Amino acid sequence: MNQLEALKQFTTVVADTGDFKQIAAYTPQDATTNPSLILKAVQKPEYAHLLQDAVSRYGGQGPDEVMNRLLVRFGCEILSLIPGRVSTEVDARLSFDTEATLTRARRIIDLYQGEGVHVDRVLIKIASTWEGIQAAARLEREGIHTNLTLLFSFAQAVACGQAKVQLISPFVGRIYDWYKKSAGAQWDEAAMAGANDPGVRSVRSIYEFYKKHGIATEVMGASFRNVGQITALAGCDLLTISPDLLAQLAGNEAPLKRALNASAAKDLDIPFVTYDEAGFRFALNEDAMATEKLAEGIRAFVADTIKLEAMMK
Repeated sequence: MNQLEALKQFTTVVADTGDFKQIAAYTPQDATTNPSLILKAVQKPEYAHLLQDAVSRYGGQGPDEVMNRLLVRFGCEILSLIPGRVSTEVDARLSFDTEATLTRARRIIDLYQGEGVHVDRVLIKIASTWEGIQAAARLEREGIHTNLTLLFSFAQAVACGQAKVQLISPFVGRIYDWYKKSAGAQWDEAAMAGANDPGVRSVRSIYEFYKKHGIATEVMGASFRNVGQITALAGCDLLTISPDLLAQLAGNEAPLKRALNASAAKDLDIPFVTYDEAGFRFALNEDAMATEKLAEGIRAFVADTIKLEAMMK
């Protein structure tokens, strides 16, 4: 048994890509996309026609509609290859606008339903800002499920749990990047690997808090830099993994053990906490890493969305 097969015994494996032609080889349950992955895909010859088709058919309805149609087209192609759900992201420029996020999310779901896709097979990805989390809470009450992304802090995870969102995506690799850059020459790669990796520790703390207190929101580790981060989180509800790292797992037959255990978490001494808006904003402000990476992540997704729109023109 290779490590990918072993991981699937403990964790739902999700493919993190817009390149849907790569998905079938790894038989993931779910798949995730984002603007950066879609931008990367449409620059390949085999996907360029999807962008051209969206522009030719819907260009007269404005860039927002063309983007929605393109995202849903990719999502439908992906859903034809997997048994589970696809995550489709709301424009990151709406990250601080609850009402606009709601409008865009509902439109995306309408388009999926127009293609015959059941609402339960789609997760609307929204940045884990206060405004995004409030939008997700309302969508969940409407029966539209959400994936709260760009999540770097415990406070964001707590607020998402309070909002009863379907799933969160804490970004392991980007947390690791920040601490490694901050440490500079003092960084000890070996000492900070595996269970000691700061990104891994962050996901573990969130996972254990949720399981201890019976919070139903699913935890999906994301943004991995190496296989060691993945194997250190074996047992997490879900892990979304790039095709390159899926290939490395599939090619490795070293033993793989469960690292996270929901039953064990219930015996831990973890206090229950909640946040109102002021408390959330203060807690996020106190976390320099999360504050910087959230802002940086939104800017990066916005930049790639703008590049996609430029290609549409």
